[in-house]
Amino acid sequence: MSTVATPRSIERPPGRGAPPAGVPAPGPVRGGRATVVIAVLLVALGGTLLVSAGAGQLHVPPGEVIGSLLHRLGLQLGELPTHPNGEAALWNIRFPRLVMGLLVGAGLGVSGAVMQGIFGNPLAEPGVIGVSAGAGVGACAVIVFGWTFLGPMTIPAAAFGTALVTTIVVYGLARRGGRTEVVTLVLMGIAVNAVASALIAYLVFLGDTAAREQIVFWQLGSLNGSRWVQVQVVAPLVLAGLVATWTLAGRLDLLALGERAARHLGVQVERLRLTAIVLTTLMVAAGVAFAGIIAFVGLVVPHLIRMAIGPSHRALLPGSAVGGALVLTLADLVARTAVDYADLPIGMLTALVGGPFFFWLLMRARARAGGWA
Repeated sequence: MSTVATPRSIERPPGRGAPPAGVPAPGPVRGGRATVVIAVLLVALGGTLLVSAGAGQLHVPPGEVIGSLLHRLGLQLGELPTHPNGEAALWNIRFPRLVMGLLVGAGLGVSGAVMQGIFGNPLAEPGVIGVSAGAGVGACAVIVFGWTFLGPMTIPAAAFGTALVTTIVVYGLARRGGRTEVVTLVLMGIAVNAVASALIAYLVFLGDTAAREQIVFWQLGSLNGSRWVQVQVVAPLVLAGLVATWTLAGRLDLLALGERAARHLGVQVERLRLTAIVLTTLMVAAGVAFAGIIAFVGLVVPHLIRMAIGPSHRALLPGSAVGGALVLTLADLVARTAVDYADLPIGMLTALVGGPFFFWLLMRARARAGGWA
């Protein structure tokens, strides 16, 4: 009888010393290599931000972008934008959008690394616990029924709330006898995701043409329309989540050895798993609420960073944060500049890259396992 492939289906049998297939055992941080990789990512991120801030229908040279930043910091250095609308375009439109991209990308990257750590599988990603699908239900309901009880913040608030509720439902259904089995959690996530997708489809059916178009665009993800007031809502949640998840790094390394070994070493596995899920949900829900559903960043980025600097979460988490921010910033730059007078959905671009990469991961895992049963 065939079995359903789950993240724990590739775990080593109890009592063996090897970690789950696809998740290398934690070892010492490759200090020099990790530092170099993260430094290169930071330089690339800085250059991308500089180019992205000046790119668009109203072009602002890099020197003027730097000059505008320095003047806001009280340093009378560099030149301000020569275009009469340059300063307003930078500070009212582009900088908020860039900061939102940094926050959302970093949150997705770190959330993916944490999910892969607690599930013990490099194919895990934040959507497995229903965050994105749950957020979609709330956003689509607001769009279809025209609710405006919080003004322009109604859609983000509803998306954030339903994302949290969905995750609570998944975790509650998977919990039995004070413990949560990873296989059960994944299967419950799949089931709840299916229900949420059905609800979204029903809401699309109920909506008019304008509502359907808005739903489709929201589901594809975009940073268009990001403003400082939205950044002020997302920043505390994501930044607090990034700091808190980094404090879990050592315990995530021990968990990679297996639950039994981690317990023997003093790790409270159930508490660690619950904490990680809560932090991941907050970061992803905050990002999805304002940027829509952006796929594959949480899957692709942590895996690439792990391949570059090793499995230790002390380096993997900050590397995934910088890598996620870089990927989303690059995607947003392409979205704004690839087609004149158009703003492409970011989720579409990340899926175009992430889809083939996910297929490659599956084939790689199959080759290592010697084929599928």
